[in-house]
This record gives sequence, C-alpha cells and structure tokens, in this order.
Amino acid sequence: MTESLIRARGLRREYPGGRAEPFARRARTAALDGIDLDVPEGSALGVIGESGSGKSTLIRLLLGLDRPTAGTVQIGGRLVDPSASARALHWLRRETGLVFQDPYASLDPRQTVRRIVSEPLRALRIDGDHALRVDEVLRRVGLDADAADRYPHEFSGGQRQRIALARAIAHRPRILLGDEPLSALDVTVRAQILDLLRELRADGMTLVLVSHDIGVVQNLCDDVAVMKDGRIVEHGPTRRVLHHPEADYTRRLLAAIPTLPGL
Repeated sequence: MTESLIRARGLRREYPGGRAEPFARRARTAALDGIDLDVPEGSALGVIGESGSGKSTLIRLLLGLDRPTAGTVQIGGRLVDPSASARALHWLRRETGLVFQDPYASLDPRQTVRRIVSEPLRALRIDGDHALRVDEVLRRVGLDADAADRYPHEFSGGQRQRIALARAIAHRPRILLGDEPLSALDVTVRAQILDLLRELRADGMTLVLVSHDIGVVQNLCDDVAVMKDGRIVEHGPTRRVLHHPEADYTRRLLAAIPTLPGL
C-alpha cells in the first residue's frame, strides 16, 4: 500500500464573499487553502473536523464535481480535469463511487431499486448482465432479491442507505467516498453498514470517509486527516492522531466528544 491511488497537490477553492461597502470588490473566501494529500491504494482515510472546515469541498474536488481555484488532483496517476466533458470523465466515474449522508434525498423516488442501482452500469456503458449484477450487489449489502422491484419509500432509512451503497459499488469502483454516510442512521443500522464497509475494505477497495463520528473513523480507517478552516492541521495513523494528537485543534476536537461518567 505504498503507491498513492489518490494524490492532491496545492488544492485551493475560493468562493466570492460579501462586499464591505456598495460597489467594492467582493472578498474571496477560501473553503480549501492549500491541501496536499496522498491516499495509498487499499487504505482507508478518515477526514474529520467541524462543520465548515472544508471536508465536503475536498470530496467534491477529488471527484471532479467542482473546479479548484488552484492545485491538482490525480486518480491512479491520471489528472482529474473538471472542465472536461461528461464522456471524457467516464474513466473517473468508473474508478469512484459515492455515498451521501441522506439516502432518501439521493434516491429518485420515481424509480425502482433495480433502475437506481443499475444507473452507473447504464451511464458508464458497463458490459455484462446488468440485472444479474444488480441482484448480486443487493445480496452483498444484505437486501433480498425482491427489493429490486420496489421503490425507495417502501424501505427504512437503513435499507435505503444499503441501496445507495449498492449503487455506489455496482460498477466495481476502486475508490469509495462517503460524505457522512452513517450520520443519519440509528446505532444498530450504523453498525451493520460499518460491517459492510469493512468487507469492502477487505476486498481491496480504497475508502475516503468524511465523518463527525470519531468512533467510526477509529474502527474503520488506517489514517485520519484533521481539517480546520480549509487546511489539514494534522494527518497520520489513526491511533496516533486520536490517542496522541500533536495539534492543539485536534486535542480540542477530541475533548469536545461527549462521554458517559465512569466509562
């Protein structure tokens, strides 16, 4: 796991801010401010930090869904060009899968589960029996085959997240990115999805996980990057960062985690 599958250098993303006075030039706000990042193939990286620290912006840039103000992203040695056409980015979509925080909002309520899960297979023109692949990934995430002909509203929140995960891995990506994929789930369902993510990791999939849940990161990720104000203030092995943090911000972040007396 020495070769970097994901490589970011000097990533910066600015957005127009407000004006101090009428007709004055707009200020620029940096959502990301010079990010360097390497994610080895087969590893799992957790990205933690407060809301507004730039975590989701980082995910969007890694996926080519937004254009950086400065800097570059490479996936598997290939440069990610967000200005390229959708067809020209097919290679990137084949390499990556994404799971969002809210499974219901990310699933089209007018489509059956079969059509939802097969969407990347159709869009990326993946060869093979799509129906067979849909049945395969639904079983992989713990859903019965008859789920394919039902609609999202017929499932619980945890089941919907399983559907979202099935769609994300249907085209066999090398990288799975999750933007708070467990935060909307109850404790029991969260543990089940966490087990599924561990199985995918065991199969060699590379994982980048944005999460407010330190426990999830601790149990799933090899390394952790701590973000504040668009910068990575600490990055290293999960055990070292979480148990022996070097940055003051990391210590404050960990100290803010609620604990039960006597535990």
